[in-house]
Amino acid sequence: MSLESRLLDTLQPWRTAPRWCVAFSGGLDSTVLLHLLVRLSSREKLPPINVIHVHHGLQPAADGWPAHCRSICQTLGIELQVVRVQVQAGPSLESAARAARYTAFSDCLNTAEVLFTGQHRDDQAETLVFRLLRGAGVRGLAGMPVVRALGDGWLVRPLLDIGRGELEAYARVQGLNWVEDPSNQCTGHARNFLRHRVMPVLRQRWPRAVENMARTATHLGEAQQLLNELAEIDLREARQQGRYQWLPMPKLSLSSLALLSPARQRNALRYWLVDLTALPDSDHWAGWDALRDANPDAAPVWRLAAGELHKGDGCIWWLSGPWLTTVAGSVDWPQPDTDLHLPDNGLLRLSGDAGEGALQVRYRQGGESLSIPGRGRRDLKRLLNEAGMPGFVRSRLPLLFLNGELVAVANLPQFDAQALSLHWSPPADARFELIGSFE
Repeated sequence: MSLESRLLDTLQPWRTAPRWCVAFSGGLDSTVLLHLLVRLSSREKLPPINVIHVHHGLQPAADGWPAHCRSICQTLGIELQVVRVQVQAGPSLESAARAARYTAFSDCLNTAEVLFTGQHRDDQAETLVFRLLRGAGVRGLAGMPVVRALGDGWLVRPLLDIGRGELEAYARVQGLNWVEDPSNQCTGHARNFLRHRVMPVLRQRWPRAVENMARTATHLGEAQQLLNELAEIDLREARQQGRYQWLPMPKLSLSSLALLSPARQRNALRYWLVDLTALPDSDHWAGWDALRDANPDAAPVWRLAAGELHKGDGCIWWLSGPWLTTVAGSVDWPQPDTDLHLPDNGLLRLSGDAGEGALQVRYRQGGESLSIPGRGRRDLKRLLNEAGMPGFVRSRLPLLFLNGELVAVANLPQFDAQALSLHWSPPADARFELIGSFE
């Protein structure tokens, strides 16, 4: 079967997408992919094709690549979008450039649109070896998925079953021109060392090494799918509603997780956390054990790359974004008939007549008390304990004072005095407001 026919078979699920985008570096892989797609579109009814070139500006040679890509696209009659990005400094320039690149791609995709990238079978084999040497688990050793969500659309790698040699042969026959990234020859980079020093030795001894490694990645991908299905089963009960539905962060029932074996706990948590943060390595899982086994009156925290896990009200809670900031001070509320925006702490609305006097929103300092009809004056700390309020909420829970006296506690109407109710919409990390369960 020809390369075009095999590619067309792979593309079948995506033929109804509103638009196809091609990640076009100007190198061999993306040049062949773009050429194949344009040829197919000349005889098949396919979505409109656009091309995206991300310019990192990391080396002088890269300054000429947008012009090369523009020339190729003009020849093919395809629209080109050049996106310039800033690569953040860090321990791995490769990782930082990749992160910047995929952020740019994500920003370019509209709902249900598809981005095609040119990774091939040799790339998949290198990924398997690279992650194996780093001690990756099943998820990592499954390599690059053929498809995954990206922003509002999808990332698809249609060439993962095709070797680089076949792509190069096609390019030679078609007379295609492509650019070579000089940094690809630098064996100081781990991936390049594998590509130029390790993989040739393996292929010399085992000619089908690349094909076999790619097949292993496929098997591990199936194994990961089974682990994902098991995690869904285990999380079904843990995703209970519980109290405090107004808290916007993801949470799980601790008692449901505790019924599982340690291995299934970790599997369920990996599945749950993968959309929230970079997953912890083996050494960091001790943080989960400490969180799970902490005394009920303790306030343990498991800090991960993009946020923290806290324990409270029988659940574990994911905190990130604004929930990692500190709120303090007081805010005057001169017009209680309008909503009050709290700095870094959401929105307040007041129900009921506050009467005459100065209204002010404050946060806990300790020692506050509240007069409750029929119960007399009660210590706020005891009231919050009685309500089972998670500890991480208490420091940013809005308190309403009238003429210096505490009269209402946000979202706890059972403790409000003077027929007032204080409704609080807490801040939410915008990255995770719509997360359900999506490299």
